[in-house]
Amino acid sequence: MNISKFVTPEIIFGKNSIKQAGEACLRLGAKKVLIVSDQGVAVAGWLDKVVNLCKESCLPFATYTDITIDPKDTEVINGCRSYIENECDAIIGVGGGSALDVAKAIAIVATNGGEIKDYEGIDKIVHPLPPMIMIMTTAGSGSEVSQFSVIVDSTRKKKMTIISKSLVPDIAIIDPLTLMTKDSSLTAATGMDVLTHAIEAYVSIAATPLTDVQAKNALSLVATYLRPSVASKTNEEAKEAMAMASLQAGLAFSNAILGAAHALSHAIGGRFPLPHGEINAILLPYVMDFNFIAAPKRFIDMADCMGIDTRAFTQKEAGNAAIQYVRELSADIGIPKQLREVGISQDMITSICQTALEDACMITNPRDMNLEQMKQLLHQVL
Repeated sequence: MNISKFVTPEIIFGKNSIKQAGEACLRLGAKKVLIVSDQGVAVAGWLDKVVNLCKESCLPFATYTDITIDPKDTEVINGCRSYIENECDAIIGVGGGSALDVAKAIAIVATNGGEIKDYEGIDKIVHPLPPMIMIMTTAGSGSEVSQFSVIVDSTRKKKMTIISKSLVPDIAIIDPLTLMTKDSSLTAATGMDVLTHAIEAYVSIAATPLTDVQAKNALSLVATYLRPSVASKTNEEAKEAMAMASLQAGLAFSNAILGAAHALSHAIGGRFPLPHGEINAILLPYVMDFNFIAAPKRFIDMADCMGIDTRAFTQKEAGNAAIQYVRELSADIGIPKQLREVGISQDMITSICQTALEDACMITNPRDMNLEQMKQLLHQVL
């Protein structure tokens, strides 16, 4: 067995852990920090919280919040300009995947130059990045611990996947109380993103025993706590469990990478501003069904993690049970079943598949997939 890497940031987890933001930044030697967030996080009050914590720590700061869902390269350019003009030397990201991915992208361009598209793919970053602290508020993307940043190329209309160990933050702060300001639809979509991370990491050809334990525990937590978390903003037990699930799924996929569901989701998200986790959830059962023959034993493991009694099942029956479990969970929390329900039409299939096949996540999908197979899969999802 060879494990070439298992990268992880320093992790600070627990209720009110966000209070350590300013002190953590000073500990990394920051003199002035750019706080990167978005308007939704600002409205929820978490941006002001971090700003005040920097003030209490006597840490000078600037803010950048011009970030949209599925953030674009232009937003990275503007953020980089703010970082340089304000003479910052560290970055705090506060929010979900969009804000955290932009924070990382700003760090890349500010210290390595060029454009963010120059870093698309694997290990293109040359120079060290500034200190980065990521504070997640969604329990979905896993960006607070991952070596990923996903940014939309506004010219090519595609999501660029940037993968590098340099993108692993120095410190990840995970405060479950930040999840109590999310509405039910966002909780559902981000929770299904966590599930997709765990499943794709567990069947990835780059999975290792270190990623497996993270992925399986994340699966069990999602199976137990996603429904209660969607049902109530104030269920602290469910919020804490989903925060841990997001963390562990993030560690799993950061090191094992992902698969075809994310490759297709990136291709769709580059064209349409749709919730990433929702698209993943629609695609996931179909991709699982396609991938089953590549790792049937692993589908039994996943069914077990979901609480399914597989003792009398064949491998195929257990795999089908796991896939059906994902469908039922999605239905229970209001996720659409088909892509046509979110505006995707038949004439878009070929271009979506051509883009998806070039995505870095396809490298670790457990089963080879060609253009015709991917088109056939998408026809089923429509």
